Amino acid sequence: MRPRPPITGRGLFSGTGLILVCLTATLLALAFPIWSYADRSGTGAEVLKSQTVPTRYGPLTALDRDFVVKVRLAGLWELPAGQQAEQKGTTEAVRTAGRHLVEGHAFLDARVRDVAAKLDLALPNQPNDQQREWLSTLDAAQGVTYDERFANILRLAHGRVFSVVAQVRAATGNSLVRALADDANATVLDHITVLEATGYVDFDALARDLAASATAPLTRPPGPPGPTLNPGTAVPLTPTGTPTYALPPAASSPLPALTPEG
Repeated sequence: MRPRPPITGRGLFSGTGLILVCLTATLLALAFPIWSYADRSGTGAEVLKSQTVPTRYGPLTALDRDFVVKVRLAGLWELPAGQQAEQKGTTEAVRTAGRHLVEGHAFLDARVRDVAAKLDLALPNQPNDQQREWLSTLDAAQGVTYDERFANILRLAHGRVFSVVAQVRAATGNSLVRALADDANATVLDHITVLEATGYVDFDALARDLAASATAPLTRPPGPPGPTLNPGTAVPLTPTGTPTYALPPAASSPLPALTPEG
């Protein structure tokens, strides 16, 4: 009896076919992390820039659009928080910090609405859930507790956005976004200074909180993720009085007395 010839596969089951299948699976496995992280929060600037659209003012990246929305959101809750601090603050330093917040965000709000209109970007008209929670916390506080919570919550929020401003200013190729980042940088730094001057900032807790949220997530825009034909109307913020943005330096509270160790 003659021995049977070896069984040889055809198509995908041949030796060559199996090799091709393995190579394809490997390529898909390598490509999956790139695809799956393309639209997740906390990804690097390179991934965010992949969603770039051209404008007459230069390329507009996902990071740029996120920054414009964040500037608007900051004003939507920090301006009323500043107005409240002018009334509820128990020290001149806290009240001065509140006044800086009001006038600074009135100035930035006019700037960000102008930029968004030129770039056809939709802007929110309400604070997000986290910001509403912060406002509720401040509403419920009184006296020195209010001063402490105001200084620490606002200082944490400004520390988070400060790193975003720096990242955008360093990377953006859009002239409008670059100019807005310059204005935001000056305003946020002023607010950080006056908040620290209250004497209530807990820097150890601040460092822990900032480390826990080192990568700011993308902010979902209220409209399509980019220029749109109908971006809607961003309602202007209207602080009491006429904003001048020519503010005095921070008023400093005296440092708390050190208690001797028992």
